[in-house]
Amino acid sequence: MSNFVPVNEPLLDGNEKKYLLECIETGWISSEGPFVKEFEEKFAARMGRKHGIAVSNGTVAIDAAVDALGIGPGDEVIMPTFTIISCINQIVRCGAKPVLVDSDPLTWNMDVSQIEAKITSRTKAIMIVHIFGLPVDVDPVLEIAERHGLKVIEDAAEMHGQTYKGKPCGSFGDISTFSFYPNKHVTTGEGGMIVTDDDELAETCRSLRNLCFQPQKRFVHERLGWNMRMTNMQAALGLAQLERLDDFVLRKREMGLRYTGMLREIQGVQLPLPSTDYADNIYWVYGLMLDESMGLDAESAMKRLAEKGVGTRPFFYPMHQQPVLRKMGLFEGEQYPVAEKMAKYGFYIPSGMALTYEQMSAVVERVKGVLH
Repeated sequence: MSNFVPVNEPLLDGNEKKYLLECIETGWISSEGPFVKEFEEKFAARMGRKHGIAVSNGTVAIDAAVDALGIGPGDEVIMPTFTIISCINQIVRCGAKPVLVDSDPLTWNMDVSQIEAKITSRTKAIMIVHIFGLPVDVDPVLEIAERHGLKVIEDAAEMHGQTYKGKPCGSFGDISTFSFYPNKHVTTGEGGMIVTDDDELAETCRSLRNLCFQPQKRFVHERLGWNMRMTNMQAALGLAQLERLDDFVLRKREMGLRYTGMLREIQGVQLPLPSTDYADNIYWVYGLMLDESMGLDAESAMKRLAEKGVGTRPFFYPMHQQPVLRKMGLFEGEQYPVAEKMAKYGFYIPSGMALTYEQMSAVVERVKGVLH
């Protein structure tokens, strides 16, 4: 369809081509190249962290973070039910128990008021996951974690350039993770980053990233790791993108406010909250939540929009409803009504960095045609 508007298209018109050509001309295309270290250092500095460890994607960044913290059988990790499955993979695989909390209906983030009641003698960590455009209310989580002696993992995959009370997302807790998938504010195609201030955690993550090879006895292994190295070519892309992060954030915020201005008249649709007292929305994606009274769920609305040439994506499917986890006997009888409603009635419309104002107007017109 010639006038189809994709849900995401990255913007690659900075130094991306120049840096990639440099990789090809110098032959540095593997993880050994100089762009990797430069990207790690500059990204960590931007996020207010001491160490950056570049990896092959955001999912393995979380895997390594969980492993590096020594989370294992019998441990419990408190986390939101409303998130991507990447967050729970390693917790389940290592034999730990994920303990879920529901979402806040306005910010769509985890409801931090539910955390403390979930803490037991087995709780080892809290995982906070910033969702869609607004950060989790971090301070209460850090206070709870300190009081109970718990580790904090911050999944900031969607939060490049966002702040919480003026401090960068990615600077909170023991260890933070990012994704550089093409729909993120900084993309490397596929890629991720672990950032931390802890020297020992950083060293462990670097080892885990590289199959736990040892400096002196390379092929003698004391620990199981992964091959999750980032290539020089990916890092070259990331560096070019990082140079423009401030512009990208401004662009996304402008797009979000423009969408809101054009869509606010539609009845029965919850638009993203523009701000809280600790952050202004970064509009990583522009989500819509349909009211049950409309008699239309997200799946039906998305199908109709696809027929009109608009790309969409559903909201996350809650962890407690995931078939693969239910088959394992997890979350039996557990209910999280806010997350369940969000999964049923929430979806997002085209909101990629390369989206033009003309495309946005076309999207709005078609959305109104389907939802009015």
